[in-house]
Amino acid sequence: MADELTPETPEEEQPKKAHKQRKNGLYPGVSDELAESMRTGWADTELHGLEPIAQAAHTAARRAALSARFPGERLVVPAGRLKTRSNDTEYPFRASTEYAYLTGDQTENGVLVLEPTGESGHTATVYLLPRSNRENGEFWLSGQGELWVGRRHSLTEAEQLLGIPAKDVRELAEALTEAEGPVRNVRGHDSVIESALTDKVTKERDEELRVYLSEARAVKDDFEIGELQKAVDSTVRGFEDVVKVLDKAEATSERYIEGTFFLRARVEGNDVGYGSICAAGPHACTLHWVRNDGDVRSGDLLLLDAGVETNSLYTADVTRTLPINGTYTDIQRKIYDAVYESQEAGIAAVKPGAKFRDFHDASQHVLAEKLVEWGLLEGPVERVLELGLQRRWTLHGTGHMLGMDVHDCAAARTEAYVDGTLEPGMCLTVEPGLYFQADDLTVPEEYRGIGVRIEDDILVTEDGNRNLSAGLPRTSDEVEAWMARLKG
Repeated sequence: MADELTPETPEEEQPKKAHKQRKNGLYPGVSDELAESMRTGWADTELHGLEPIAQAAHTAARRAALSARFPGERLVVPAGRLKTRSNDTEYPFRASTEYAYLTGDQTENGVLVLEPTGESGHTATVYLLPRSNRENGEFWLSGQGELWVGRRHSLTEAEQLLGIPAKDVRELAEALTEAEGPVRNVRGHDSVIESALTDKVTKERDEELRVYLSEARAVKDDFEIGELQKAVDSTVRGFEDVVKVLDKAEATSERYIEGTFFLRARVEGNDVGYGSICAAGPHACTLHWVRNDGDVRSGDLLLLDAGVETNSLYTADVTRTLPINGTYTDIQRKIYDAVYESQEAGIAAVKPGAKFRDFHDASQHVLAEKLVEWGLLEGPVERVLELGLQRRWTLHGTGHMLGMDVHDCAAARTEAYVDGTLEPGMCLTVEPGLYFQADDLTVPEEYRGIGVRIEDDILVTEDGNRNLSAGLPRTSDEVEAWMARLKG
């Protein structure tokens, strides 16, 4: 990693100042002659005739709905800022979901502002960092300059791509400080914007904006459904990649599995949608096992919970529990088949007009029946469910909304989410599981250390549902046959 000249002050806070030398940099400074040389001799690289991004019409419709919901109020939605990983290196940037949903843009420091045009209607403006400044040397001296991290779009280019008027974000904080009238802001992403609005907003009003934007994402439009299917299709290929290299994982660790899936995510998408869970053996009983540093052993199960995130930030969320050597043992198959039967019941309950909780209740009923049948719980089943006794081994809810966030719509009101009703266009996971901890003395020894989860991404349709991840086999027999084909 190059280590020469970078600023001590962020570029957005010093648009016209010369950039300072990094402490302990190898060069003592910049001569006037070098500065003049770097200012001149560069070709014009402005891009012309750009077509709008694929979701531009959809983001316009989303902004119109937001405008109608909060008439007469200024609405501020930041993308967020880079976060320091260590010293002068940053974590990879991901724009806030709310900002990306409303603009399609993913650049750091961006801010969408909807200015009220009266009692109804708004004018939308996206505030962005312009191209790196060549006069003050920002483009080569700043750690976020063009020669260090790559070219940004000009404001004119951004307008063409996003279909929104664009202005310099470095002027926004001062303008917001002086603004009058009611304001709402999506908090938690941009401290500079929050400081500018500190005396103009309230926590309660800002939360209403966040809740609205969370609920607005519940029903997906055609673009979003297409992106979710794209994410799932890449995820299916990622699972296939993993099966083909299980022998190499056995020779190393769960991290070989993690790295294999990550390669598919980065080649076909933006990233993984969340930390991949590559849980072999008893690690499968840890719901969010993301250390991925354990052994991969023949005869054990691998619980792989992973999803590709598309370049537009829509993510899949799929789980399969696979026999590492390609064949389930009798007890593994018994537990797996019970979870499969539970998932089938849950998927069948996903349909328009059904309560969101219905698929969870249907899945849990099957698992409770199995636990009573196996003698692990005393019936009747209704008593088990009423007291929640099955949760010792089922642990989690059976699914959640899915979209730009893996746990999408999380800020929605309870009455609109878990107590709500399913509608066409909603996408959710159905993911029952059974987990018998290695130290659980209440179950026979043969159960201990076995964890099974099966998860699919289900789209609510006009006449029922569609399994977006049906490209991956689910029954135990199908899984074994699929693995045998992939291993050759």
